[in-house]
Amino acid sequence: MSDREQSAVLTDVGSERELQLLYHISCLLDTSLDLREIVSPVLEAMAEYMDMNYGTLTLLNRKTGDILIEAAHGLSQQQARRGRYKLGEGVTGQVILTGEPALIPRKSESPLLLDKTKRGKGADTSFICVPIKVGQEVVGALSVDTPHKPEADLQDDARLLSIIASLIAQAVKLRRVAQEERDKLAEENERLKQELRERFRPSNIIGNSHEMQIVYDQIAQVSKSNATALILGETGTGKELVAHAIHYNSDRADKPFVKAHCAALPESIIESELFGHVKGAFTGAVSDRKGRFEMAHGGTLFLDEIGDIPPAIQIKLLRVLQEREFERVGDTRTIKVNVRLIAATNRNLQDMVAQGKFREDLYYRLNVFPIYVPALRKRKADIVLLADHFLGHYAKEQRKNVRRLSSAVIDMLMSYHWPGNVRELENCMERAVLVAEGDVIHPYHPPPTL
Repeated sequence: MSDREQSAVLTDVGSERELQLLYHISCLLDTSLDLREIVSPVLEAMAEYMDMNYGTLTLLNRKTGDILIEAAHGLSQQQARRGRYKLGEGVTGQVILTGEPALIPRKSESPLLLDKTKRGKGADTSFICVPIKVGQEVVGALSVDTPHKPEADLQDDARLLSIIASLIAQAVKLRRVAQEERDKLAEENERLKQELRERFRPSNIIGNSHEMQIVYDQIAQVSKSNATALILGETGTGKELVAHAIHYNSDRADKPFVKAHCAALPESIIESELFGHVKGAFTGAVSDRKGRFEMAHGGTLFLDEIGDIPPAIQIKLLRVLQEREFERVGDTRTIKVNVRLIAATNRNLQDMVAQGKFREDLYYRLNVFPIYVPALRKRKADIVLLADHFLGHYAKEQRKNVRRLSSAVIDMLMSYHWPGNVRELENCMERAVLVAEGDVIHPYHPPPTL
């Protein structure tokens, strides 16, 4: 075989190994968006395919301007921590600053090599450092230490290293895009949480009466604890709003707020709704399903109209409150939960206990911190304030220029007994705004029941 033929064979073998290496690295980069998980395997692959003593991947922190070693091959953790540079500092800093690769045939002959990692500047060692670019921006550098080689061989290694750097750059780009998306989602999540806090904070429960001030004080007292709260009051007084205020002013504000209306759930499915079920537990259970308690793990579960819960479910509910554990319907596995319970009812639970319709032990478990929300007729000082609030809300929603209540309407509102409480007042104002033609609500605009 002639020298030319032998050289061609060696070139083909080298090209094949390069292709195998590049394919292997591209597969590694596809396994995860987290660069930290894949950089070390990439360096290990380079060490296996290339004649490499050390390898480092450094990234530029855009906020601080620091260049840090993200991953390294052949270096201890202590050595890697020492590899900290500024833009323009040392060979790595120069490569990231200029965006141009650096080839150093003998490390001992380069004054730019700072050797911060203390891996040595031997005359028998070469150093190659190439930039990692995302578009026109240099985001880091990839470098290797190899046994001393002729410059032609170093050029080949630099070319291969540049290709690997471009593959890594795509991973950096994807990680950056993913991080930006996560940041956007986190900002949006925080904005929505802030809106919820603004919407449900006690100061947004309309009312300045003495009766409501007592409610506000109780919300402030119970919010910072994990105590079970029992909200009492007639239908339409705003018990759910109080539950929201407790949750969004508690340490669980960033956790789920799950609600279940016990009176609206049929007795046949209420156990499944609260505790979940497994596939095949009953007809129609085609898959496993989480219940409200599991959904509320770490947060708050609000059980409205707790007085309507069946006796059989009362026993399981008592166990959850005592032991913080339960089983799904049709399952034997015990599930533990960390849930803060808030219950509400318009019934007199003490009378129900006396009549044997509600478990006494469950009542005392629920009645740790009772909050009574007064009926609207008992807080008449808030009626006009609430009416003005609903007037403004529905005028905006219906795009009408309705601005105020006439004196006659105010007299009507103040003399009415409001059996439906705040909910009835809200519906009344919605109807009045709907039929109003001018900018004033007159006595013929509210419902005839007034």
